[in-house]
Amino acid sequence: MVWWIMAAGALGSGARYLVGLWAFERFGTGFPFGTLIVNVTGCFVLGFIAHLATASTWSPELRAAIVIGFLGGFTTYSSFNQETLAMLSTGSAGAAVMNMAITLVAGLAAGWLGLVAARQLVA
Repeated sequence: MVWWIMAAGALGSGARYLVGLWAFERFGTGFPFGTLIVNVTGCFVLGFIAHLATASTWSPELRAAIVIGFLGGFTTYSSFNQETLAMLSTGSAGAAVMNMAITLVAGLAAGWLGLVAARQLVA
């Protein structure tokens, strides 16, 4: 199982890098949009997959590869933490608070929407 988790984690990390690169090119460096996008998207996908996997007959290996591996590699609390602390240390307290609030609220909302979407798909 560990090999599936590691392979999926590599794919998730690569996807995170590509999303971050796209966000950097699209929005610049004024706000950590790449980290915000991957974390909120990851919350949605986790809510969706968690319900889908338990409502069907997914193998433990598949569930672990997606949730622990791919989503673990895709999402990033450590980058969120570092970027928020950097904003605070450079005097951008408003942006730091906004980053924390958006990440928390949007992450919870996205996780709930993922759960709702999976429930609609698998009644």
